[in-house]
Formats: sequence, C-alpha cells, structure tokens
Amino acid sequence: MILVTGAAGKTGKAAVKALAARGAAVRALVRNPEHAATLTVLGAAEVSVGGFEDPRALADAAAGARAIYHICPNVSPQEVVYAQAVAAAAQARGIKRFVYHSVLHPQIEAMPHHWQKMRVEEMLFAAGFDLTVLQPTTYMQNILGARRGIVAEGVFRVPYPVETRRSLVDLDDVAEVAALVLTQDGHSGASYELVGTTPLSQTEVAAAIGAALGRSVRAETKTVAAWETHARADGVGEHERSTLAAMFRYYSDHGLIGNTNTLPWLLGRAPTDLRSFLGRNAMQSGT
Repeated sequence: MILVTGAAGKTGKAAVKALAARGAAVRALVRNPEHAATLTVLGAAEVSVGGFEDPRALADAAAGARAIYHICPNVSPQEVVYAQAVAAAAQARGIKRFVYHSVLHPQIEAMPHHWQKMRVEEMLFAAGFDLTVLQPTTYMQNILGARRGIVAEGVFRVPYPVETRRSLVDLDDVAEVAALVLTQDGHSGASYELVGTTPLSQTEVAAAIGAALGRSVRAETKTVAAWETHARADGVGEHERSTLAAMFRYYSDHGLIGNTNTLPWLLGRAPTDLRSFLGRNAMQSGT
C-alpha cells in the first residue's frame, strides 16, 4: 500500500491515477470526505479522512503502508509542520520509503514557499528515510487558469513581464515519475528536477496557445498590485496573496529556469511539450 497525502489536490489526484495505472494499491489521505468518490474513481483502493493536525488520523492513514508520497497543500504556511507530522507518523509505523513533492529551486529564499520546502527537504534527509525528492517546475496546467481572458479577449495575462522566461512541465509527466519512483528501486537519496521545456517567454507561450486555438493570442503584463486586488476580491487569503506576489516579483527579475535532462531519462521518453499539452487541452468555451 502506498499512502498519498494531500490527495484531493490536482497533484494528488494525478498521482493516485498514475499509481493505480501501474497496478499499485493506493490509500489517499484527504481532509474532506466529499473527495472520496472522485479518488475511488481515479483508482484509490482506500481513502482515509483526516487533517495533518491530527496525529491519530495520520497514524491510521500510515498503518500498513510501505511508502508515502507527501504532497502539502500549495503555499501552505504550515509546510514544515505538516511534513514533520507526516514524518512522525511514518516513523511510528516503521515506514522507510518516503517521496516528497518539493519544487524546482527550493533554495531561493525570495520565494517563501520554495524556501519552506527546502527546510522540509533538510528535515527529511536528517530523519533517515529512504528518501526521494521531486522538484517540478511550474505546471503547464496553470495556463488553463487564464482561460477566461484567453477565450473572451485573446489575451494571456501574467503578473510579470512578457519577456520573463520560465520552464514548464506537464503535471501528468510529474505524476508518472512519482509513480515510477514509488514502485521501482534505485531512486534512494535522489533529488530530481522535473522540467519538461526549455525556458519559454510568455510571448512564446501566448503564441503556442494561439496556434492551438487557431486564433491570435497575445501576452500582456498586469502589475502585481492589480493581481493582488483581483485575488483579494476572489477571497484569496493574505498569506497566499503575499507568498504568490513574492514569487511573481522573483519571476520578474529572474524567471524560473531549469534543465530538461533528467525528466526524459526518468520517463524513458520525451516529456510532453507545450504544443502537445495545449492540443490536448483546447481552451474553446465550454471545453
């Protein structure tokens, strides 16, 4: 049995599906029982319900598991605390195999959620686990969040300069790697940067979106302040707003650039490119 924490999020769902596709028995840990049916459809053999703050729930979820894939909720202020709690449950149950979902370049202190993941990596290496760390770059799936402006106006808006270059990866490729390292030997002690594309400017991303839709799409910068105003109106909390705003400011200055060598080696094939991803996820209204 493999325990996937944070299984209700998009990364967790993709991981459960990929593990089930490899024939692995998966237990999905979720906070809200309403997610159980979806995860069962995706292939989870069992669903455990409980929060990271509940040691008993974590101990029950870890019981009988041979490995854990720990995914923390995105930009959580409790990243380190939650990881410590999961690690303690793993140690109490005698689980040695631990795969941690980190992020590309966690050593960048200017992006607080990256820096917190570095602290978790440090803690997990010191805990003596049979550890693998996955460090994916930005998901291609995040582009789909801009669907409304793209479809309605032909504009791909980003809160940093359109010249900003970022490496991208398909979440499905990340999930496939997670399933591989959880079900194969030979990955102990590794930290894998998961990068699917060379660094792309936002103008290049907009052009690729336009090609997929068969229409003109242009990239446009909106200020971080404007993004924060919209996020506040949408009910995004203060910690998440400030953390993401810091990330956007870092992107403005430096982008997010990774190396593509590791991912094809792990997958045994070429990673999904942006054109293929966009073709698979056409953004016409109603799709």
